[in-house]
Amino acid sequence: MINWLARSAMVTFYPRSEQFPGIDEMPLDEYLARFKRESAPLMWAGFVLGTLFFHLTPLFTVFIPLPAFALSAATRERHAQRLSSHRIYYVRQPVFLLKMIAGLLWGADPAVRSRLGLAPYPADPGTWRRS
Repeated sequence: MINWLARSAMVTFYPRSEQFPGIDEMPLDEYLARFKRESAPLMWAGFVLGTLFFHLTPLFTVFIPLPAFALSAATRERHAQRLSSHRIYYVRQPVFLLKMIAGLLWGADPAVRSRLGLAPYPADPGTWRRS
């Protein structure tokens, strides 16, 4: 369930555009499984709380008493923008954590890196996992 909610939020933050692929075109389910397995428990807890926070707060940003996944695309985008630019740090931070984790996948994608004029990353050797 949390993966479905996280996917919904991440697609809101990193949609497809004319220049770049959307995060929904990337191996998001595999990434989330690996992130859960490899991240510290506190980081995973922050990610889960950020995901829930994003979906449960539209009442306070767009004044609609529905979870974010039930909003139209335009309203969900407005909700995301208002949360991301809120004047209170503690409102912005859970959303920042969610966007950061999604951005790690999106920014490492070879198609995105190519569009930015960067070489693709080499395959992950997995060395830190063995140390």
